[in-house]
Amino acid sequence: MTAQPAIFAPIPIHARHLFFDLEPGADCRPVLYALAAQCDGHSAVLGIGLEVTQALGVRLEGLRGFPVLPDARPPIPATQHALWLWLRGDEPGDLLLRGHALQALVAPAFRLTQAIVSFRHQDCRDLTGYEDGTENPKDEDAVEAAVAQGQGAGIDGSSFAAVQQWLHDFPGFEAMSRAEQDNCFGRERDSNEELDDAPESAHVKRTAQEDFEPEAFVVRRSMPWVAGADAGLVFLAFGKSFDAFEAQLRRMTGHDDGITDALFRFTRPLTGGYYWCPPRGSAGIDLRALER
Repeated sequence: MTAQPAIFAPIPIHARHLFFDLEPGADCRPVLYALAAQCDGHSAVLGIGLEVTQALGVRLEGLRGFPVLPDARPPIPATQHALWLWLRGDEPGDLLLRGHALQALVAPAFRLTQAIVSFRHQDCRDLTGYEDGTENPKDEDAVEAAVAQGQGAGIDGSSFAAVQQWLHDFPGFEAMSRAEQDNCFGRERDSNEELDDAPESAHVKRTAQEDFEPEAFVVRRSMPWVAGADAGLVFLAFGKSFDAFEAQLRRMTGHDDGITDALFRFTRPLTGGYYWCPPRGSAGIDLRALER
């Protein structure tokens, strides 16, 4: 079994994130199998939330709800859903129509509660102009960071996804000097070079993956979003567990040393959810772990 290939594929030109809640009393098992048959793991990635496994009476090791951090400043919303689909492609109209078809397919058991349209900006940059995912591990290191291994059939090849929608305050960001903007990220925007004298609040220092014990490497696949006058980043990180993402989030919010990530000067999360992405077997998405 292997991971759903989109985890390691290049960022698509367009994407659509769909979030579903479970209908009360619904039998979601046949719907999940029908949905898995329509998800190839590349153009459509399937992520399953804790509520689904609880409804099925299955305990899936490592799957939990998005953390509640009452001491986080600013607040970090936990908006956990039962199901997440990441649709990827070259044409936004096609993604919209495919989303409609999948929504109809799961309607007996799941209702759509949120849809986010996202897209690739320049060479995978945030709308602030800074490159995203610079420190992503590569090749075998990426597989080690993002894919569960050695845990048995149905789990091996799976991944755990953390998804957040972040809203940017563009007037606030643009009011900063270029030096202040660079110091928020800890990088020079045009060259993407890390700043030697970046402050401790700089994002690169808050989230330096090798500085954690154990190391906290994830594979990021974030993309900008826009809806009307609002815009920001859909943060998406894949890990072999949620531990690495959670360690980074706690440090960003000052839980380790009281220092808050400077990114919060101009952006904040609106949502947050955890999802288990089953492996892909020879016959498609493998849901054997849900049969236990």
